[in-house]
Amino acid sequence: MSDLRNKRIITVATTGAWPTKENNPNVPLQPVEIAEEVYNCWKAGAAIAHLHVREDDSTPSMNFQKFDEVVGLIRAKKDCDIILNITTSGGIGLKEADRLKPFYELKPEIATFDCGTMNWAHSTIFENSPKFLVKLGGMMQEVGVKPEIEVFDPGMIYNAAYYIKTGVLKAPYHFQFCMRVPGGIKGTTKNLVFMRDTMEEVAPGSTWSAFGVGASAMEIMYAAIAMGGHIRVGMEDNVLYKRGVLAESNVQFVERARRCIEEFTLEVATPAEARQILGL
Repeated sequence: MSDLRNKRIITVATTGAWPTKENNPNVPLQPVEIAEEVYNCWKAGAAIAHLHVREDDSTPSMNFQKFDEVVGLIRAKKDCDIILNITTSGGIGLKEADRLKPFYELKPEIATFDCGTMNWAHSTIFENSPKFLVKLGGMMQEVGVKPEIEVFDPGMIYNAAYYIKTGVLKAPYHFQFCMRVPGGIKGTTKNLVFMRDTMEEVAPGSTWSAFGVGASAMEIMYAAIAMGGHIRVGMEDNVLYKRGVLAESNVQFVERARRCIEEFTLEVATPAEARQILGL
């Protein structure tokens, strides 16, 4: 195994809560197609799969049965060792109990810890109350699931500092910088450097990953790779592969991410290496 400092982890976010077949007919929405897409992305180089599910009518969901089916289908592929990362949001306005059950019952290696409430897309509230986050952190510790600390602006990093201080979050910490989400920080290299430096202030030595929505996708990917971070790609964040061109699959994003990493004379982390890097 070569030096882990030369490795970059690719996370694929295949589905998300918002894109539909009308946005891109290739986005996977139901369990069989999600699981197959995850498997193909693993073969292409993804070490982590960030999972969302949908109802039969494609609306956002935290339906436990859907998660159970997706996870079961992926785990049934015995050659596939991809790391599973289950969302704890799933959409806007969903019941807290429904948000907590999938990771608690299915015990993926990672689940999201969205570190604050925000005005989502200038239209509604993405609520993560202090009471909910304390409960979420405690339940993650109870079942041994690592929090992926998702932050959409610098204030959420300082929220994380509070939960680190109070023991809700335990080391080693892993942050996901979510850039250019409407209502959050703009997706620029300057802002990514600021987010990384702020993280280092409150949680030195933490691992981190980043993605940019829409027009910021390539800049954030290049910058994260160059700065020593890891990257997330997929149709949750972008249904276009490039301006005016719909993505053919999530695999297409993973393959491009691999090429970019290798052009930097770095290496794509395997799931086993990602587990070492993240302390799983």
